[in-house]
Amino acid sequence: MTEVPTSQFKDAAPFKDAAPLNESDPHAQENAAADPSTMILAVEDMHCGGCLRAVERAAMRVNGVQAARASLAAKRVTVTYDSAATNEADVIAALDRVGFEAAPLEASKQDRGDQRQRYLLRRVAVAGFAAMNIMLISIAVWSGEGGDMDPAVAQMFRWLSALIALPTIIYAGEPFFVSAFAALKGRRLNMDVPISLAIILATGMSIYQTMQASEQVYFDAAVMLLFFLLVGRYLDEALRVRARGEAQNLLSLQSGIATVITEDGSQSKVPANALRPGDRILVAVGERVGADGVVVRGTGEIDQSLITGETMPAAVADGTQIYAGSLSLTRSLEIKVTAADDATLLAEISRLMMAAEQGKARYRVLADRAAQIYAPAVHGLGLVTFIGWLGFGASWQTALTYAIAVLIITCPCALALAVPVVQIAAASRLFKCGVMVKVPDGLERIAEVDAVVFDKTGTLTLGEPQLLDAEAVPAGTLAAAASLASGSRHPFSRALVAAAEERLGTVEVARNVEETPGEGLLVRTSRGEERLGSAAWCGVKKTAGNTAEVWYRYGEDAPVLFCFADRLRPDAAETIAVLKARGFAVALLSGDRETVVARTAQDAGIDVFLGELKPADKIAWLEDRASEGRKVLMVGDGLNDAPALAAAHASMSPATAADISQRAADFIFQGRALSSVAEAVDTGSRARRMALQNFGVALVYNAICVPLAMGGFVTPLIAAIVMSSSSILVTLNATRLAGGKRA
Repeated sequence: MTEVPTSQFKDAAPFKDAAPLNESDPHAQENAAADPSTMILAVEDMHCGGCLRAVERAAMRVNGVQAARASLAAKRVTVTYDSAATNEADVIAALDRVGFEAAPLEASKQDRGDQRQRYLLRRVAVAGFAAMNIMLISIAVWSGEGGDMDPAVAQMFRWLSALIALPTIIYAGEPFFVSAFAALKGRRLNMDVPISLAIILATGMSIYQTMQASEQVYFDAAVMLLFFLLVGRYLDEALRVRARGEAQNLLSLQSGIATVITEDGSQSKVPANALRPGDRILVAVGERVGADGVVVRGTGEIDQSLITGETMPAAVADGTQIYAGSLSLTRSLEIKVTAADDATLLAEISRLMMAAEQGKARYRVLADRAAQIYAPAVHGLGLVTFIGWLGFGASWQTALTYAIAVLIITCPCALALAVPVVQIAAASRLFKCGVMVKVPDGLERIAEVDAVVFDKTGTLTLGEPQLLDAEAVPAGTLAAAASLASGSRHPFSRALVAAAEERLGTVEVARNVEETPGEGLLVRTSRGEERLGSAAWCGVKKTAGNTAEVWYRYGEDAPVLFCFADRLRPDAAETIAVLKARGFAVALLSGDRETVVARTAQDAGIDVFLGELKPADKIAWLEDRASEGRKVLMVGDGLNDAPALAAAHASMSPATAADISQRAADFIFQGRALSSVAEAVDTGSRARRMALQNFGVALVYNAICVPLAMGGFVTPLIAAIVMSSSSILVTLNATRLAGGKRA
């Protein structure tokens, strides 16, 4: 581990308390088995911070439950409990009593996010279509009143409005009615209760007034209110990418079927999760290792970049530790299993992922904080208005009309849209720059960061070996070596061919090439053997360079050295300089070798760097920075970065990253440029300012309009129009971000 200290970070050596990633000691495994049990339940009915807290409180009240952490983004709750005192059914029943339907998390339900979006979109379409038609009818009635429209025709139009509005309200209002009913059933309030109450009262009042042939009907107000609220709910849902399944998908990297070598030497196929310590397994070329273990027979190379972050293929021989998920590249290997199933390194990363994700999920967005006081305040204002007007001698119809206007005008459309519309505008801006925003509160969190931490392989660098000094190699030698390499899938062979094609145009494919796994390539010619591979394969003494080496030799000619290394992204140093100039502390954390990390940090202009880190080490480092008050943006791409990405205050991952890392990250950036990181931070800061402006608009709107509604100066229809206007205002304000210039 290497570090160059800097004043930007107080202390960058936080690993004294870090737990080991993997423990093959059987006694340790027995102790782990005695730990409290954990269950994960899907809770689809969580919509705001109040729901999240209600779920956690309900679970914690169950006897034997030790901890409960709900995730609003993932719509699930993780419960730690004593299996001797309670079980899954008890927790599900407790959540049901407070109005939340819970079920065990199942892989088959991973598409519920898309289903929810389609569910809301259908209702948005129905409400919008109905609102337009009812408004056309209302305009006809308004223009005809006091004119030549027959009262019977006007009454027919009102009944026609009712005929359109009633089924629309029942269908489109379902998300709010169901949520409000569940909240009341659980003896609590949420934001959907006053919404539902306003819609039901306005509709009921309009039906009564229509039956009385009164002109005061507000079907248009109720449907328009539903339409705008559904738009806000859909925007929020569309931006809420489900965080489910990261840990489960991670374990799929372990081979589904393993080849076990029995005591008599025969082979049998068994599921990887059935392996036990002490088993011997055979891993063929191109297969992933199904368990952690030690090589007991065979030599070759493996690709473990997803596990350790190491760019280059790693050589293995008898006694080498190898991890589940590694890919055998050159030879079959016989491995003695030391840890299998949920005791592997992959399983440990999975657990780290789960813990880190739940920690991040406790972040509260501003709208959810406002929701804590919104619902009781709205009901209180509506009740005060109704009772107050009755006290002043108004009829119950008049008092109820004014109370409905208060409920409508204070409905949180502007509040609900304040963040989502800014997110849409910011996401549109970032999309043009090749950055995809994945989580609803990602922009808010990235606006708060004061430090940026990069992984090396595939993040600061391009993540692929490249031939160094290709121009210095004679063209004929480069062409001959590339011709020999063209028949191999080895990463160095591909890099050699790519360099030759870039310089020479085309590469002739050699014939009759013999490949010796773990050694190199050979072609027999009249001049002698033409070889490409390791130093020993080409008759060269082993060197101790810091770069990966491949040698080429033709007959008795002098051997030619080809050096390979991972290169920085083209604008990496420039991006680091920009971030440092803006006051961000910058560091490099990597699982790669110390010497390689140090060289990369120097080239990129990074002063703080640590090498040979495991996932738990990175999380420990981030936690220490958090304890100092730092809010860190983690940028990484490897499987071993996924827990750190989930644990960081905000996170980014390149599009070339492992699937699990992309799922854990808040942002995904395309292309080879690293400038997307600086752009995302800048856009996040602007989006946060814009969201606060929108909250200010909503507050000023309520400060002016609520007293007017309580004073009887606003009808329910005007309230719906004014409420809609406030929503349009915050939307127009947010669109400035999408086309604005970079700060």
